[in-house]
Amino acid sequence: MLKLSMEKTKAIKVPADMTCSPHFNRDLKLNGLSIVESCTQTSRKQGTMFLQNHMLLVVMEGTNKITYCNNEFVVNKNEMVFLKKAIQIGYDKTGNPEKGNVYESMMFFLKDEFLIEFMKMANIQSVETDEMVKVVVKPVKPLLQKFFDSVVPYFENPEAIDGNLLKLKMMELLYDLASTDKNLLQQLLQLKQQVYGDIPTIVMEHYATPATLTELAYLSGRSLSSFKRDFHAIYKTTPALWIREKRLTKAAELLRADMAVKDVCYSLGFESVAHFSRLYKSHYGCSPSAHKTELQSA
Repeated sequence: MLKLSMEKTKAIKVPADMTCSPHFNRDLKLNGLSIVESCTQTSRKQGTMFLQNHMLLVVMEGTNKITYCNNEFVVNKNEMVFLKKAIQIGYDKTGNPEKGNVYESMMFFLKDEFLIEFMKMANIQSVETDEMVKVVVKPVKPLLQKFFDSVVPYFENPEAIDGNLLKLKMMELLYDLASTDKNLLQQLLQLKQQVYGDIPTIVMEHYATPATLTELAYLSGRSLSSFKRDFHAIYKTTPALWIREKRLTKAAELLRADMAVKDVCYSLGFESVAHFSRLYKSHYGCSPSAHKTELQSA
């Protein structure tokens, strides 16, 4: 029997978990936005993140390979990529061997309200489109490079940074993005104008992530009530019950394939092993470990 040996860890929610143990990244915070500086001295570091807000990732040293569903984005030094909120991504950070395996990046997290405020201030009008703009990795142009360099000193004494100054810096970033890259501007506009998505595709891609029903509704371009109504019309049940059933069915498959209980738990988006075990026993009548033995012997 093939043994699945890759250890799974719980997906961290960002930016909320980035400054906590064991990550301890430095950050700058203001209502509506957050900037996180990541500096890792390691040859390689992998994991998963669930984006609570829209994120602009800028790599300043090393390489970060981002995976999302069937997409892969390799972000090298002096490159950036913009990703929408409510998605789970995999990251694979590699440090620069010529500089002591150092990996450095900045992550700018933006809430919808801040983006809407910027669009009103800049008098930018939404353009209705039927398809989402393709996400692509972009080079950091000289104007933006100067901006990112100007932010670095702020992390030395974040408590001394005035909130209004930080807000102005973030507005400056959005103006620079809008003026230097048409594709990124279109991405910003489409965060406000969500395009209708296929519900079966969305829930299959995200049932094993920490996404809430509100976030799934957002990804589908619907209100929460419309999402629940359209979901029920397709599956004849509620989203919450369907997701739980899907996770537990998949859990049994992974246990049969000899994946560890902890790995199964975190690979399917459960909050803790205790919570997973409780739901599993309620559904199958026995604990995951006991059912694993039963499934493999059968």
